[in-house]
Amino acid sequence: MGDPDEVIMFGSYTLWRYANEKNLKPGIFKLRPFVHETVWHPFMLNGSDALFITLRDIPERLADDVKDWFFRPVDESKEVPGSVKSAKEIIQLAQKALSLCEADIPNGSPRHDTELMLTKPVRILKEWRLWAVGGKIVTYSLYKEGSRVVYRHEIDGDALEFAQQLVDLNSDYSPAFVIDICRTEDGLKMIETNCINAAGFYAADLMKLASEIDEFRVV
Repeated sequence: MGDPDEVIMFGSYTLWRYANEKNLKPGIFKLRPFVHETVWHPFMLNGSDALFITLRDIPERLADDVKDWFFRPVDESKEVPGSVKSAKEIIQLAQKALSLCEADIPNGSPRHDTELMLTKPVRILKEWRLWAVGGKIVTYSLYKEGSRVVYRHEIDGDALEFAQQLVDLNSDYSPAFVIDICRTEDGLKMIETNCINAAGFYAADLMKLASEIDEFRVV
């Protein structure tokens, strides 16, 4: 494998367990939940009016709710893919998990204490994924245009500047990570961050990313 102090792994998010067992460094860049990073709150998509709630509290909290919500887990585990669901659908998902003994819940599935973020759905015009390594955006990809999934290695100039601004505002967040941003009718917004080791590449410049990572050293 070479020098275990110069290994960065790509693939499943669960590779962090293997990296820990083999003492590989940096291995995997685990992230703090982006929604807890207060410096980013003014720029987040619906970040100011988000509802944070554990799965076990959903049936009671949403019992009389008839709205649709954008629904996703707070942490990076991807226990529940982010999507728009009705309150009824969210309650059904919660009830299914709560009907199981926690010891019987498979790894990677939502648990009773899984913290979730619910926000008002927003019309998104474009979505981009950008890769930040060593404090700078090194590559990017368009991955959605309106409702169409479109992978192209392109980005609007102001969107690239916006993403770099977000990285600069939180320089101690992680040495390397992925950040998703979007254009809405109200301007550019931050969607989320992702673990760089497990994020889809879309139409990113992989040679550029590999070169930057190869030259990157964690101090």
